[in-house]
Amino acid sequence: MKLKFSKMHGLGNDFMVIDAIRQDFEPDPVLIRQWANRYHGIGFDQMLIVEKPQSGQAAFRYRIFNADGGEVMQCGNGARCFARFVREQGLTDLDVIPVETSAGLMQLQMVGETRVCVNMGVPQFEPSEIPLKTDSRQNQYGLDINDVHIEFSALAIGNPHMVIQVEDVDTATVNKLGPALESHDFFPERINVGFLQIIDRGNFKLRVFERGVGETRACGSGACAAHIAGYRLGLLDGESSAKLRGGELKLEWQGEGNPVMMTGETAMVFQGDIEYE
Repeated sequence: MKLKFSKMHGLGNDFMVIDAIRQDFEPDPVLIRQWANRYHGIGFDQMLIVEKPQSGQAAFRYRIFNADGGEVMQCGNGARCFARFVREQGLTDLDVIPVETSAGLMQLQMVGETRVCVNMGVPQFEPSEIPLKTDSRQNQYGLDINDVHIEFSALAIGNPHMVIQVEDVDTATVNKLGPALESHDFFPERINVGFLQIIDRGNFKLRVFERGVGETRACGSGACAAHIAGYRLGLLDGESSAKLRGGELKLEWQGEGNPVMMTGETAMVFQGDIEYE
């Protein structure tokens, strides 16, 4: 079989995007792992699939698969690429595009030709919603790992995230702590691990070790989680800019019970087709 696809990225967080409306495609974990390989495949952090909606509230269904083949509920950088893809492919002419995800309904708003604002939804803080193996909700939690005590914030913004404040993201032990924390027993569904460096009340730096992927150049939901964590700790204002290794995101959150808004660029890398059995 032959499959048409696009390769896109949001701040270096890269994707294989597939139109499963005008062509038949059923995601398979083995194929996803093969195609995600950067030496023998297409190479990507996540596969994004455009499907027909299952309800009348949305224009599309948005599905996300990590490089390890596992399906996840949310990807903010992917959502921006998704919006640009469906517009450029002529699948919609809407400026505000409602899409279904496993985490609920998302609103994607085009801001010019390449920039997209995403309503990421309302963050969840209850341990059962993240989830965490504790009954007690706290602003900060603690774990001992690799003979080090880690203090962190935890929340769900479609996906589960923990945020660790560090003095310098460039010297943070992301690739040592990230894998150990991602699969720690405290997190029943694993966790995305963010390393947050506060610059001032309106700016921060961030590195993210994503579950099922590893460290990426950028993570949209991770940037939202870091902004929320910084705001709740009194370190950031309601609007801030996240400096990631792949670029910058604008974030806005007005406190508990409100949705997080994220705005950033997208890029189309190339289009192609691939044959598979």
